[in-house]
Amino acid sequence: MPESELSARVGLVGLGKMGRPMAARLRAAGVAPTVFDVRADVTQAFVARYGGTGAASLAELARCSDVVITMLPDGEAVRQVILGAGRPDDDRMLQALRTGAVVIDMGSSAPTATQALGRALAAHGVAMLDAPVSGGVQRAAAGTLAIMVGGEPAIVEACRPLLRLFGQQIFLTGPLGSGHAMKALNNLVSAAGLLAAAEAVLIGRNFGIDATLMIDVLNASTGRNNATENKFKQFILSGDFSSGFALSLMVKDLTTAVDLGRETATNAPFSAACRDVWVQAQAALAPDADHTAVFRWLEMQAPARPAHEED
Repeated sequence: MPESELSARVGLVGLGKMGRPMAARLRAAGVAPTVFDVRADVTQAFVARYGGTGAASLAELARCSDVVITMLPDGEAVRQVILGAGRPDDDRMLQALRTGAVVIDMGSSAPTATQALGRALAAHGVAMLDAPVSGGVQRAAAGTLAIMVGGEPAIVEACRPLLRLFGQQIFLTGPLGSGHAMKALNNLVSAAGLLAAAEAVLIGRNFGIDATLMIDVLNASTGRNNATENKFKQFILSGDFSSGFALSLMVKDLTTAVDLGRETATNAPFSAACRDVWVQAQAALAPDADHTAVFRWLEMQAPARPAHEED
């Protein structure tokens, strides 16, 4: 392990909504990453705009990297990138990673699957951290994400200079897998707050209270939360529904949280009920719907009616 990961060779896999601004943060800090996306045109476009090196394969990226960051939709995608999908000719990283390399999964994955992947990497002399982030695309671009890190403390400290390029709030959550557990639980709380606010706004609006006024009151009162402060006016009441975080990813994280409750024998009926509402919305809305579109689905379940309407 280099003393500072700022001097290490860094590879980043996944140039989606979050991965692209994070890779751009590396370039802004003077790090020239090797990047890879399954869409070759996306890789080429990033290199053309920001610099760095585009890898033609996962194996090539692994050979060129001391630290590999993955920013992928889920843990299965991370597993396939590292271990392959089970075919002998799969493009994968495992055999190409050098002894002493570090893999940092900065997406959202199931904690137990992360632990299993960590064991597979350790057998090849490769360390792993799970370091999921919270804050969305704008904070990724600004380098102000909150980062939840699980893994060996010495590895975390060695990688801290690199992680600080993406966010100043770095929380050591415990052993490998705990970062992913914390991320899922954070999104459970976030999802519950958005649903509660959405239902309150719909009830109030149907009674005759202006929706924008309700958000102002909530934000000046004890009902305020991340959704009322950062999502309602910006993405919901505006009709934009484009916060940058997919509804499908919210359902994935909620399922991870509910599964974790079951695995730890924790009674969590509200969590399960919350997840079920989001699953229903996912089934009814477009596959690429933003998570803020859950409000639109709730509207369809409770059509507006004039206040005090007679039955």
